[in-house]
Amino acid sequence: MKETDLLIIGAGPGGYRAAEFAAKNGLKVVIFETGDVGGTCLNVGCIPTKSFVHDAEIIQTLNNAETFGLNGLDYEFDIQKVIQRKDEVIASLRSGIETLLSHPNITLVKAEAQFLDAHTVMAAGEEYSANYIIVATGSVPKTLRLEKPVARRVLDSSDLLSIDSQPKSLCIIGAGVIGMEFASIFNAFGTEVIVVEFLKECLPVLDSDIAKRLRKSLEKQGVTFHMQSAVTAITEDGVMFTDKKGNSVTVEAEEVLMAVGRAPLVFDHFRHAGFDYSERNGIIVNEHLQTTVSHIYAIGDVNARQMLAHAAEMQAIHVVNQILGKSDDIRLDIMPAAIFTLPEAACVGLSEDLCKEQGVDYICKKSFWRANGKALAMNEAEGLLKLIASPNGDILGCHAYGAHAADLIQEVSALMCRNTTVEQLAQIVHIHPTLSEILQAAAEQ
Repeated sequence: MKETDLLIIGAGPGGYRAAEFAAKNGLKVVIFETGDVGGTCLNVGCIPTKSFVHDAEIIQTLNNAETFGLNGLDYEFDIQKVIQRKDEVIASLRSGIETLLSHPNITLVKAEAQFLDAHTVMAAGEEYSANYIIVATGSVPKTLRLEKPVARRVLDSSDLLSIDSQPKSLCIIGAGVIGMEFASIFNAFGTEVIVVEFLKECLPVLDSDIAKRLRKSLEKQGVTFHMQSAVTAITEDGVMFTDKKGNSVTVEAEEVLMAVGRAPLVFDHFRHAGFDYSERNGIIVNEHLQTTVSHIYAIGDVNARQMLAHAAEMQAIHVVNQILGKSDDIRLDIMPAAIFTLPEAACVGLSEDLCKEQGVDYICKKSFWRANGKALAMNEAEGLLKLIASPNGDILGCHAYGAHAADLIQEVSALMCRNTTVEQLAQIVHIHPTLSEILQAAAEQ
């Protein structure tokens, strides 16, 4: 049996970050990964989709070239080159992670690790034991349970990122983050996009007013939405659903994308470790990411708390600090998130909807991209920011859509972590002309 200080199962954003941080702090680490290092985020998630988003942004700019004085432009779109560039970006970043994991204190085992007991795992015929274990197995795409068998190929997000030709039409089931990003991307690529969503509005994580405005913006760009519609079957012809009026509708599409969210990736062998978990809710953890077995921790998507790569990374650092007996100021309760549509959206903290639902007294301050000089100069007048504060000025949250919305929300997140008030925000000098003045304008109201 091989003994070490820390075992980590999974080398995604949470796993490799935990390994790197633990090794720098003197711990001996063994990390297990069955696939490519980098997890979902690097290989089939955040990074490849953002590569696609950048290509879509360029196309959108070219389509509006006359606005910038560029007349008579002509181009041909080659999705194979888009795929090639995406693969090159992934390969470069994957190489960087492999370099991180070559630290003398880290051993990378490219094999599946299975629990034998609460301190021991088996991988590639070897037994490994440690005083502490971190589970970071990530998540997998969800799918709908339909009454009738699916009669055609249905893509998941991984499939769509490696598609060999551009579809003429694409039906996306689900208007969450994944569905909305792909709807925006492939619409810009020139594909006819139809989105079918069960809920009343897209992106439930966002303020409903912001979400509605973003959806309307994508509709103006050519995306068709069927909201409050329940998919009943996927046939050779397309997607069948019941609309909000109870009518049966069939949408014909060359390709179908299933984008109904992700589920924590749990395994039967977890039972040998003795901690509590379920297929739906993942591994149960406390505020310090400890499982019900105190020396075993679970980070990232597998604990189903915040399925975000940056959440996994910060959870990793917090857990290693716990193992080392160190305190930190990481605020896992303040977690910004972004949706990289065109235009993009982002949020942190409470929305107006949640304030009303929870009976929280609040003040909502708004500002618009159309009133910002930099936004107009960029030809990006579409956008709204909502700054939510308590009556005494504590910042409770911020939700926005518009160019570089994620950058503005990141500033709010940092300020919330330091308990900055709206009045103090209004008195912070912001560079002119920048989009950050949109935030300052809201605070000054």
